[in-house]
Order: sequence, then structure tokens, then C-alpha cells
Amino acid sequence: MRTYNQWMDEYGVSHQNHTNQLIHKICVPLIMLTVVGFLWCIPTPTAFASVPFLNWATIFIIACLCFYLTLNFIQFLGMTVQTFIMCFICHHLYQAGILLPFCIIVFVLAWIGQFWGHKIEGKKPSFLQDLAFLLIGPLWVTRFFYRRIGINV
Repeated sequence: MRTYNQWMDEYGVSHQNHTNQLIHKICVPLIMLTVVGFLWCIPTPTAFASVPFLNWATIFIIACLCFYLTLNFIQFLGMTVQTFIMCFICHHLYQAGILLPFCIIVFVLAWIGQFWGHKIEGKKPSFLQDLAFLLIGPLWVTRFFYRRIGINV
């Protein structure tokens, strides 16, 4: 299994261009939000009803957080905060009855942005090499935030 630094270095190879980085800083969190939203919309078994907020999205998030915990504790903390915010957003959009259309529109636009960024970069997206990079992208973006506030991870 790769280390956190190995994941970051490999992901960074196809994300050197400043414009592509900016696009990723916007689109990667939006894609993750929409994936959580899509999973939030899947009907759950009645057995889930006894546990508040237990649904396919929160199960996915727990699995992702376990993966992040194995890589880097500080990143795990940041991703925990982010996924809590995503759950908050999804819950409220779901209650308003607009989560699914919101996710469809944002998902498509964010992926268009991602591929446009990679066209500018001149390199293929990392996930074409390894699907695990779909989980690494959010960590890579979070690392920028951490560095901006003086935390070197």
C-alpha cells in the first residue's frame, strides 16, 4: 500500500498547471459532495431507520474516513469536517426535495471542469491509472487548505 506522501506525489504529477489546480480546488469537493448526494438519495432498508442519518452516503463516508485515517491523521480530521458539512448540505437539499437534480447538474458541470483542466494541463486524469485516485483528490485539495493556514501535511 502506498504512503500518504507517495499518493500526493503521484497525484501531483498530473496537476502542475496553476489553472488545473484551481479548477481541481473547486471541482473535486463538488464532485465528492455530489457522490455523497447521489448515495444519500438511494432508498435505505427499514433496518437503517433506527439509526439517525444512517444511509448509503454515511456508510460510504465512514469507509472513506477509515481509508484516510490509515494515510494521515491530520488529513483524516480535515476530511471528517468536510464530510460533516457535506452531510449537512445533502440533508437540507434532500429535505427541500432538490438533492438529486442539484447533484446531477453539479456533477456534470464539475466533471466538465475537471476534464477541461486536464486538457489545459496536457495530462490524463490520475484516476484513469488507478480508481483509488478518486479518493486521493479530496486529500490533495485539502492539503492546499492546510498549507494556506500554516499546517504542512
